[in-house]
Amino acid sequence: MNVVIAPDSFKECLSAKEVALNMALGVAEIMPEAEIVQIPISDGGEGMLEALVNGSQGRFVSVKVKDPLLRDIEAQYGILDDQKTAVIELAKASGLDLLAEKEKDPLSTSTFGTGQLIKDALDKGCTKLIIGIGGSATNDAGTGMISALGARFLNAKGEILKQGGGSLGELERIDISDLDKRLADCEVLVACDVSNPLTGETGASFVYGGQKGGSHETLQLLDKNLTHYAAILKKDLNIAIDTVPGSGAAGGTGAALMAFMGGKLTEGIGLVLDTLNMDEYLKKADVVITGEGKIDQQTLYGKTIAGIAKMAKRHNVPVIVITGKIGDAIGGIYENGVTAVFSIVDQPMELEHAITDAPRLIQNCTKAVFQTIQRFKK
Repeated sequence: MNVVIAPDSFKECLSAKEVALNMALGVAEIMPEAEIVQIPISDGGEGMLEALVNGSQGRFVSVKVKDPLLRDIEAQYGILDDQKTAVIELAKASGLDLLAEKEKDPLSTSTFGTGQLIKDALDKGCTKLIIGIGGSATNDAGTGMISALGARFLNAKGEILKQGGGSLGELERIDISDLDKRLADCEVLVACDVSNPLTGETGASFVYGGQKGGSHETLQLLDKNLTHYAAILKKDLNIAIDTVPGSGAAGGTGAALMAFMGGKLTEGIGLVLDTLNMDEYLKKADVVITGEGKIDQQTLYGKTIAGIAKMAKRHNVPVIVITGKIGDAIGGIYENGVTAVFSIVDQPMELEHAITDAPRLIQNCTKAVFQTIQRFKK
């Protein structure tokens, strides 16, 4: 039997790689003769870097860059086995998790460090960038990132603006004469699962700025600044971006990736599965085991399980989901290709206990599933 094991992480518990390993141990105990392929997955958010680099036998690269408050940190990105494709997670250099609660401030946080990661990848000869933009601490419309790549954002006196979304209201001119020329020959794919525009009530500031530390008054100012920025972008570069779906992603970084780098925004899970050539594994599979910490109605919208199930359905391969918690309204996932769903929780227990004991619980649940499969095989 050919078994493809392709889970996401169980957040705040186990990485996707650890989940896959414990599933594989469960399968092997019941069917030691099974051909098992482990492919840890991410939906394009947290864990995408590890999933793509490990899945392609690539390598990790560490670089000294600036964090969202322009302090020196070490951040990683990846180069895949073709030596031409870089995988960059914005959160590694410009993420909310890099800040203490009291440090969150969308007026001053910057994506400059993400631009430094991109520049290092270009310096190492990469001509394709896969960029995940979840988890940002910023609302600077990606101007920090683009300034790290050579562009200049200037005020009325011709001075370079301070980093952060709070200064964009002073923007008078955008100078891209020194923007890294290598970007013109670089393919840029952006893992983005939101369709928010740059500005307005559903834009970057009002929808996401609060979780980045912005008060109501701050969000109003930030939205006003992004509206002004969009007007300057239209005037200087003849690029209208403020209403484009996805331009508001990651505090407007989506807009910068499209406007300055020709980035193509695409569904995260689809991008990850295509990069890992999941289709080729599914052609040979008899069954797929996937899972994540919790499944609920949101699982239907661009999450790992939904993406794998849709792809497996094309090959008529059954998909078994193993999860920590089963939420409400999951019936739609069966229509999308999932065969069955199992929870690892085998008795009443506290969440803390389930997290601590997750490796054993995952193994035991997988064993039970394959004992059933083995029975029907006979």
